Amino acid sequence: MRVSLRNRQLSMRWALTALAGAALAACGGGSPSNELPRGIKEIGTTVYPATSVGTGATPATQDLLTGGIGKTGLGAATAPVYADPLNPTAAELRRNALYSNYRGILDASANGGYGLLYGPNITAQGQVTAGEGLIPGREAVAVLDDGTGRKQTVIAVLVPDSFNPGNPCIVLGPSSGSRGVYGAIGTAGEWGLKKGCAVALTDAGKGVGLHNLADDTVNKIDGTRATRTAAGMLSFFAASISYAARAAYNAAFPNRIAIKHAHSQQNPEKDWGHDTLAAGRYALYVLNARYGTAANPVPFTRSNTLVIAGSASNGGAASLRAAEQDDDGLIDGVVASEPVTEIPTTAGYGIQFGGAAVTGYGRTLAEYTTWGNIYQPCAALAPNATIAETSIYNYIGLTNMTSRASARCDGLAAKGLVSGATTSDRAADALNKLHALGWTADNDTMHNAHYGLGNGPILSAMYTMAYGRFAANDNLCRTSFAAANATGDVVAAAPAVLAQSFALANGTANGTPAAVIYSDSQGVSKAWQWAVSPSTGVADFGLDYALCQYALVSGLDPVSGAPLTAASTPTKAQSDAVHAGVTEVLHNANLRGKPAIIVAGRSDALVPVNNNARAYTALNRTVEGGSSRLRYIEVLNGQHFDAFLSFSGFDTRFVPLHPYFNQAMDAMYAYLKSGTALPASQVVRATPRGGAPGAAPAITAANVPPFVSAPAQANQIGFSGSSLNVPN
Repeated sequence: MRVSLRNRQLSMRWALTALAGAALAACGGGSPSNELPRGIKEIGTTVYPATSVGTGATPATQDLLTGGIGKTGLGAATAPVYADPLNPTAAELRRNALYSNYRGILDASANGGYGLLYGPNITAQGQVTAGEGLIPGREAVAVLDDGTGRKQTVIAVLVPDSFNPGNPCIVLGPSSGSRGVYGAIGTAGEWGLKKGCAVALTDAGKGVGLHNLADDTVNKIDGTRATRTAAGMLSFFAASISYAARAAYNAAFPNRIAIKHAHSQQNPEKDWGHDTLAAGRYALYVLNARYGTAANPVPFTRSNTLVIAGSASNGGAASLRAAEQDDDGLIDGVVASEPVTEIPTTAGYGIQFGGAAVTGYGRTLAEYTTWGNIYQPCAALAPNATIAETSIYNYIGLTNMTSRASARCDGLAAKGLVSGATTSDRAADALNKLHALGWTADNDTMHNAHYGLGNGPILSAMYTMAYGRFAANDNLCRTSFAAANATGDVVAAAPAVLAQSFALANGTANGTPAAVIYSDSQGVSKAWQWAVSPSTGVADFGLDYALCQYALVSGLDPVSGAPLTAASTPTKAQSDAVHAGVTEVLHNANLRGKPAIIVAGRSDALVPVNNNARAYTALNRTVEGGSSRLRYIEVLNGQHFDAFLSFSGFDTRFVPLHPYFNQAMDAMYAYLKSGTALPASQVVRATPRGGAPGAAPAITAANVPPFVSAPAQANQIGFSGSSLNVPN
């Protein structure tokens, strides 16, 4: 078998490290010591030995991957129950967090591929078994802080019993979205554990940190809840607000909830890469503590241990950023699925699609998200964006909110922001404005569902708060977070939902339990779906708030085009703060020659490829030139949320991206270990299942053909000068 240079280097360095340790000990000299990385505070190590499926109610009945409930439990439509729903134990919360995070990013339906193409019962070699896929081992949990006690980035290093000290490997898995420490369990976690690698998971400064300002309760690091005072240093997140200020804020805005990603005042995105690297360094420490001896206390180093960073969405971005910031050479390879990259410029490179130049590309998340929040509800009514199914796909979108979407079109027209005499004409113009900022025709029918699920309002509110480091009581753009009832009125969060939030919530204001609230909605505070804009006097999803959030990013009044001032809403100072935060999170696209594979779905409407995967690939070529080892795989009919494929209408239209993440991880491992060539950049022409919405036929391997080492010319992604050229 051909052995790569990297593999020979690892074997040689492993031997030298062992010999050096033995020689130092024999000579009576000093030897290297296993030092806890700077800023890391250990919480504890737990053994999870489960060998048969159980309730997973205690550590003794759990495993590393499934929380003890196995493939069957993860595939069940109902989450495991708590002995006391109002007082769940830390072990129960861990079990249910694994359940919800796995299902939150993957389609767990049998017809969608679970148990056949991926899942705990599939071996590392791709063999489908009848087993439950339990993986026993031990989990070390730690917290990374900057000395303030406020950063509190959680790291969990999972070491399976199958870890081979003679062939060491680590997979770094920063969480997707705003999820907690187990947010990458279904991607990096499952792949790495099956491979016998240690897996270093981290929330990268995000996670489920809900400070209920009404009763001053918070999530602790282990997921249980307590008052801020009782939690003390084990508090995962508490808003930086005095007791007096909290009392005043509660009186004016009762039942509000502060969210860590939005209100930590840390701008956590700027540290995603460094947090991922810190997780890797802690993983080496954990392995050395477990397997080191007196003669050789540090058997594992960055030089002799294979390290792959691989995750999806925000986790994919964190993996790329970690490679960019890897001054010590810790990471050997990167796999990023649908990464949310922050492109610093549109100059010096271009994108061509089907031979034609793309004009909208390379925008930051802050810009295209707040822009989309203005135009998506109206654009979803355009003829090209309509969808035919009367199904859940429609229900979660705007079908039941058409009058409010029409009002959004009217409000935009009255402010001169769209043209057209009819709703249809105005919607078509709004859709064109989305195209101008990076969305494509492949995204047209996705705007309905994405806005209906609140992605625009949620991200526009959270990220502007995070970038500008605004406090929970700042009421930026008159926006806050709280539980809401069926008509959008603010209510107290349900005690059971708060108690179980570590497992139920995903770190955003998606309504579990916190929703986006527009505090100055005409008449009374309302959740965004029911908000009445003060300037229009009608229910239009809060157009005024969307305009305010875009102004924070653009620095201009969206209606008049005038620069913001100290007297405007928002103010210039607020906008400047957001700008400063965005500058901190920009990628440089210099992967330092590391091999990397980016996988993205062409139909991704949350993270449009022109602003992210395509733009990053093109910029990387400009930065690294011919030394770049980045490969780009673009999948037709793939979109951002595999979990959506269980929804009626999504099942017939789209394919899962997860099989391609797994294949990319396999390809990267084979390249690093055996010298197998990386695949060429290419388009993969995956085929949806079709059929009736909600009853699509079972997926087969033919629906998701693998990418290949040498694609046909019609599928090759290459460069025309400095422009990335993607075939139609």
